[in-house]
Amino acid sequence: MIKNIALGLGGVLVIIQFFQIDKIQPEVNPSLDFISLEQPPQEVENLLRSACYDCHSYESEYPWYTNIQPVAWLIDHHIDHSQEYLNFSEWGNYSLSRADHKAEEVIEYTENREMPLWSYRLMHKEAQLTDDQRQLIMDYFADLRVQIQAKQVDANGGESTPDANANSGSD
Repeated sequence: MIKNIALGLGGVLVIIQFFQIDKIQPEVNPSLDFISLEQPPQEVENLLRSACYDCHSYESEYPWYTNIQPVAWLIDHHIDHSQEYLNFSEWGNYSLSRADHKAEEVIEYTENREMPLWSYRLMHKEAQLTDDQRQLIMDYFADLRVQIQAKQVDANGGESTPDANANSGSD
């Protein structure tokens, strides 16, 4: 009985290897990319690339274990969800209100140590941020929010906008 179950599971594992994920990402348009548009300091750029861009941009790199199912399906789902939630490759398409909200969330998730995810940090040592690195990211995005909010005021002819937490578009 146990032998049959083991053989069945082994057969399923072999069969699912034929169902690989699509690793092709859209081409990055530099005119929409966060780093091209906002030009953060080099240290912030390096941190974003090592801890964020792999899931939150079209610059995902797929390690060897993304050739093994069902692990690859889980990672592919995670990347798709991450890009839907925040995509640095699409930053230029965000409204000012949405960009402000996303910057606010970067601060919140970084401060609460929710990002990068522990499962990502487990496999990517470079994404294990120190407290100083987290603070650098939070400070940068706090300054960015001030700039975005100033652009919102300018865009409205000098009148302040409704609460910056109001979100235009889905998250």
